[in-house]
Amino acid sequence: MATLADRVYDNGLTVLDTEANRVDICSQEPATYAAATSTYTLGNTTSISISAPTDGDTSGRKVTLSAISNGSVTATGTATHYAITDTSNSRLLATGSLSSSQSVTSGNTFSLTAVDIEIPDPA
Repeated sequence: MATLADRVYDNGLTVLDTEANRVDICSQEPATYAAATSTYTLGNTTSISISAPTDGDTSGRKVTLSAISNGSVTATGTATHYAITDTSNSRLLATGSLSSSQSVTSGNTFSLTAVDIEIPDPA
């Protein structure tokens, strides 16, 4: 299940656009910054681009994490989730499941397809 931290809800999706500066691939869904960047990380990249908020696909608003092709794998394992963090303030901002798990080997690179993060309109 994908999650968004309270800070993202409080400040809207712009927090992802302006504060996020790292994406990790993880062996399970992290619940904290330390879990995302240390405990469960299998690799990361700081070469990320997140769009400004736009209309959501079905309702609400969304931002898009651009596709990644140059992530550094730092440990061997199976990546099942991604984590988006703000390293300047040690904050976990968002997590989600990968579209399919990836077996990764330390020293290689990883890629991810673009990811939409959407806050739907209230029902």
